[in-house]
Formats: sequence, structure tokens, C-alpha cells
Amino acid sequence: MKTKKFQLEPLTCPSCIKKIETTLNKMDGIEEVKVLFNSSKVKATYHEEQVAAEEIKMTIEKLGYPVIA
Repeated sequence: MKTKKFQLEPLTCPSCIKKIETTLNKMDGIEEVKVLFNSSKVKATYHEEQVAAEEIKMTIEKLGYPVIA
């Protein structure tokens, strides 16, 4: 299992948290997702053999939240 943080552009609303967490938690291989509103970071714990960090990043970006790091 691996944990990775994704830095997003500043989040503007608390409902963004629920949207990101709900979508990522539905993905195969995701163990836990925590969105930190104040720092605009997504912390994802996942199984590398089931899902790649790039897939997680692309999913976040498809939701409309650019990943900057």
C-alpha cells in the first residue's frame, strides 16, 4: 500500500471535498482518501497493484480540479 499527496489549485468550496472524496473512494484499489480544504491537498492511500498514481491524478483533474504537484 502507498500514500501520496496531490497538491491542487486552491479549493473554493467545501462541497469540492465531498465530490473528490466520493469519486476517488469508488475507484478500485483506493483504501482511503482525505481532502484537506485549507491546504488544497488530496491524500490518497491506495494499492499500487490495482491503481496508479497517474490514474488518481487524472480522475481528480476530470472532476475539474487541476493538480499542480
